Amino acid sequence: MTAAGRPTGSGPTAGLSKGSASPPRRSGLRNPQRAVAGLGAGLLSLEALVLVLAIQPIRVVGGGLSAAAIAAVVALAVVAVLLAGMIRRAWAWPAGVVLQGALLLAGALHWSLLVLGVIFALVWAYALHVRRVILG
Repeated sequence: MTAAGRPTGSGPTAGLSKGSASPPRRSGLRNPQRAVAGLGAGLLSLEALVLVLAIQPIRVVGGGLSAAAIAAVVALAVVAVLLAGMIRRAWAWPAGVVLQGALLLAGALHWSLLVLGVIFALVWAYALHVRRVILG
């Protein structure tokens, strides 16, 4: 027994021998890469859905949504869906940051797009934080 009252060999390094090369896993996930990819893909899919569904309420309530703004929203939604499908590639995460920046720039076309851009940029920043914590 140790001083803490636990049997010897029951701590976090109980399964490791002194010469073991693999440290304990940082998370309890079976496949952290896949979990993080699922987070990114889910977030981008949700963003695309929100963008497409936001067109009509913005047009009706916000007034004055131009054809250029609608085209920008549809283009951003298509890019979000494409990135969601390719999120396992290393370049897709920085491309997601660029997508959030493009949505913020679309705020010049209509103020509500700026609001959506700020919300999704904050959520994307949190997803990047979670990715860094899980994958190290």
